[in-house]
Amino acid sequence: MLYILYGEDDFSLHQNLKEIKQSLGDPELLAANITILDGQQLTFRQLKNLCDTVPFLSPRRLIIVEGLLKRFEPQPKAKSRSRQAAPELKAREIAEWQAFSNYSQQMSDTSVVILIDGKLSKNNPLLQALASTAKVIRFQSLRGKDLRDWIQKRVTEGGGTISAGAISLLVELIGSDLWVMDREIEKLLLYTSNHPITEDVVKQVVSQAREIDVFDLTDAVLNSEAQVAHRVLQQLIRRGMSASYLLVMITRQLRLIVRAKELAQELPRPQVRDKLGLTSDYGLDKILSQAKAYSLSRLREAYHKLLETDFAIKTGKYSGDLALDLLIAELCQFQKSRR
Repeated sequence: MLYILYGEDDFSLHQNLKEIKQSLGDPELLAANITILDGQQLTFRQLKNLCDTVPFLSPRRLIIVEGLLKRFEPQPKAKSRSRQAAPELKAREIAEWQAFSNYSQQMSDTSVVILIDGKLSKNNPLLQALASTAKVIRFQSLRGKDLRDWIQKRVTEGGGTISAGAISLLVELIGSDLWVMDREIEKLLLYTSNHPITEDVVKQVVSQAREIDVFDLTDAVLNSEAQVAHRVLQQLIRRGMSASYLLVMITRQLRLIVRAKELAQELPRPQVRDKLGLTSDYGLDKILSQAKAYSLSRLREAYHKLLETDFAIKTGKYSGDLALDLLIAELCQFQKSRR
């Protein structure tokens, strides 16, 4: 009764977790016997004691452990002498947890243990130790035909139909983020109400998807979260968004934030939305939130950096992708130094 669920596709992982829960009997009785543990702090003794505990009014006890395997991911060799003891400590921890492999074969059948993690390397020692005694499922990010098939299946399960062109457009707009994709498909099914989902429908309903990502990118930059900003940027580029498009969208976002700071002091929400030319409450809420969070001096500096980047791209000084990378690094460093 030991499962290992891991991988980049967090959506499919949690769908599988949901199916396992459903297979364990009455959900109300099971709910009182579910324990979620932080694998980064957990000891083998703590887990064993919990597994040996008889469930309360239920045939099963479900124990979900998050991040335990990640704790044993191979790390680069320590360069400093102060960290030389780390490998020995890690070896003792691994030996302790490898005993869990033997214990899991003798564990009471009233306990179900599920280890959940993100992306792991093939040579993760604990994964290797437990692989022979656990049901291991790896959830890789869907790409290409697999992603298209998933969209088609999701729409069909929802009682709808979708054109091949609409599927391609969804992939372009959203990429492999299945959490976002699932929400957008649900909106499309409600919107079309038994009519086919076409490219035009996707353009109408999912047009905010790109803007939402740009909101996230702008927030990360203005909050000096360089790693987050670079990650979002790379995701957008992989989805096919050009550097020039992203630069235009970020510039537009900054202009809207500045304009919102002025209008919000004088006009009610509906008029602010009309003046900004926005069509959704989500966009208005996000921009008003950003307008409150960031000072005019910070926004002005970011805007000037955007102009310099645009000039660098148009004059051929840098490629678009490199220019955006440098822009984010400079903006994040500037914002950090101003705090």
